[in-house]
Amino acid sequence: MKKTIFGIVAAGIMVSGTAFADEPVMSKFKMSIGGFVKLDYVYNSTDFGASNGGMLAPITGVIPRTSSILGQSDQSIITARQSRFWLKVAGPELYGAKTGALIEADFYGDYTSAGNQMYESPSLRMRHAYGTIDWTNTQILFGQYWDTWGPMSASTVDFRTGAGWGTPNAPRVPQIRITQKYNLSENNTISLALAAQNPSQDFGVAYAAGGTTLLSGGGVNGAGQLMFSSKAMGSAPGYYGMSMNPLKLGVFGLYGNQSYNIYNTANNVFFGTDQSYKSWGGGFYAFVPVLKSSDGKSRAGTASFEGQVYEAANMPFNTSTAYGIVQTSPALNIPAAIRTYEAAKGWGYAAQLIVYPTQELGITLGTGKRQTMNNGAYWATDIADRMTGNYQYYVNVAYDFNAAIRLAAEYQYLRTNYATGGFNPRTGQAVYDPVTGKPVADFGQSNTFRVAMFYFF
Repeated sequence: MKKTIFGIVAAGIMVSGTAFADEPVMSKFKMSIGGFVKLDYVYNSTDFGASNGGMLAPITGVIPRTSSILGQSDQSIITARQSRFWLKVAGPELYGAKTGALIEADFYGDYTSAGNQMYESPSLRMRHAYGTIDWTNTQILFGQYWDTWGPMSASTVDFRTGAGWGTPNAPRVPQIRITQKYNLSENNTISLALAAQNPSQDFGVAYAAGGTTLLSGGGVNGAGQLMFSSKAMGSAPGYYGMSMNPLKLGVFGLYGNQSYNIYNTANNVFFGTDQSYKSWGGGFYAFVPVLKSSDGKSRAGTASFEGQVYEAANMPFNTSTAYGIVQTSPALNIPAAIRTYEAAKGWGYAAQLIVYPTQELGITLGTGKRQTMNNGAYWATDIADRMTGNYQYYVNVAYDFNAAIRLAAEYQYLRTNYATGGFNPRTGQAVYDPVTGKPVADFGQSNTFRVAMFYFF
């Protein structure tokens, strides 16, 4: 009987195999696969709580106050969630242009199950998913890709890229982008990139201000970059030492609007729906090969400087500003029904130096800052943790043992200043200055140490 059952199962498998053999098992276009395995050990002198399981600093910049229980606690964690992989496709030509596509994923998806949070099942998350059409000097990109606003990425081992700390390029957003390159000479070019993009993939995001303010649905905005590039100074390693970049100087900007629903949290009564406020911003960017590569490929003996500065309004969706809109009513206790608001404004800067003494050894030193501007409109009753400034300092060292294995270590100092007073965690009472009688402004900070191992494939 057992032999008969085994024979039936084996025959079924053979039939299934024959049937599946007629199905395509490969893409009809040329495809490649890549990615890396990444294991991190992280120590934070402040407990980041539920923010990415303590793995990463909160992208909003809200670090637990030093006067809070979390601010007086620390945490350490080992995780492999930043591992990722990608599939790249080279497709057929279209009107003389090359076509291609890329899909990339990691394991930072929403894993709400207690079992997934505690054990082995972080969820898959889409990072990039885009197609490209490339002519000699023109590219059309469509899908999800890095926000066109803010060219610089902080080259940190935590891969947070400095979002919320002066390099607000973190969101990967759905967009259609056209990039046009103009050749001025053999070494010099100008490129113009214009994009229509959405701050969120499918839905709005909540931002607190004035009781509570909800972003009812992210509006499509326009963003662009105008860059001058020159090969005359040679090239040097850029972000994480992965690419060799020439001199780049340029400007970037964004313009659009966001629609908000405003309601009173006490009784959930709406007082204003679909109130529109402008989003705008602009900045300057520079990448300078301080010590150029000997042959355009070797990293040994190279050094590069990268920096940017910007000003923005109503752009919390990419962390350029801490908030979207803020209350401008002349009295703190004015009823929510007649409160008035304006776009929150802010500015930021970032700078980093990347040095490669040898081909294998890379050292990065950097800093970043995000600062609020129209502080007079930020009523303490509107926003409990009203941030006024976010600061970051970091240094990291990476060593490549071969083309696959990299070991990296990093130290970061993160600080967030708050305009509102601190609280005694034992009594729950506000802390006041004994001389002035005013609430003592509080802050949150963290000394973060990280060691990471990579296997690139």
